[in-house]
This record gives sequence, C-alpha cells and structure tokens, in this order.
Amino acid sequence: MKELIQRQMFEYLLTNGVKNFVGVPDSTFKYFLSHGLKKNKIIISTREEEAIGIAAGMVLSKQTSLVFMQNAGFANSISTISSLIQLYEIPLIFLIGWRGYLKDDAPEHYKIGKIQPQLIKSLGLSFKIVSESNWKKHCKWALQNIRKDIPCALIIRRLS
Repeated sequence: MKELIQRQMFEYLLTNGVKNFVGVPDSTFKYFLSHGLKKNKIIISTREEEAIGIAAGMVLSKQTSLVFMQNAGFANSISTISSLIQLYEIPLIFLIGWRGYLKDDAPEHYKIGKIQPQLIKSLGLSFKIVSESNWKKHCKWALQNIRKDIPCALIIRRLS
C-alpha cells in the first residue's frame, strides 16, 4: 500500500479508539509504523508472542490495542492466539504483513505465504485483506469486531 494510505490508516485507527500499537515491525507496512513512531504510539517487541501478551494486558486494562507482525510471526504465535486471545475472548486487532505469495519474494517466505489464508481460517479468526480501495471499510469492520469482544485480523499484502 502507498505511503499516504498507510499513514491515513494509522490515523483512522488512532482517532477511532485504538490506543496501543504493539508488535514486530514488517516492511510491508513501514509507513504505518513510521507514522506511529513519530506520534510515540508504537511499542516494538522482540517476538510476536511478547507483543500479544503486552497488548492483551492493555486490553484487560480497558485500552484498545492492535498487534502488528509479519505472517511468519503470526505462524509462530498460533498457540498464544488460540490459548490466550481466543480462549479468553480478548478483543485484539492483528495487522499482518503477507509475504511469500509473490514469486519474487525471498524464498523463506514462500511456504507460510502460500498457506496464510488457510492458516487463519483454520484458527477461526475473522480477517479481511486490506487494499488501497477498501482500507477504511475494513478498519471500520475490525473496530466493530473488537467492540463486540471478537479478535480479528487485517492483512496487508506485500506489493513488491
């Protein structure tokens, strides 16, 4: 997604109630993160499971949170998502960078990239693939989900 759209997406989520943005950076949404860093709203973690734990604690203290990560990190954190977030119905928005579905991506991304949609579906986690034309609609959908205590994911494809 283009720089302007990523910055607008961050602003939209921030102004509509997301207080905390925690996770492991991914170049797929680098402008989203850059914008959040300038506003001192980004917390960088060393692992995805750590980010999920931090964000879950923030949600339990009544602060709406988003966890950002690359899809390989999502795969690493399946146990944490299923045994903490889903089991206890902790409403988080996951922002996931989708690597590995393009043929020109780094080879280490292919395996997870190929199975990414099935992986999320098998967990029963609702998700939307975000694009420049639908980002606001899908962000609104995610905010509505977490207001109903339903965790969900927004996926941003790596364009090149």
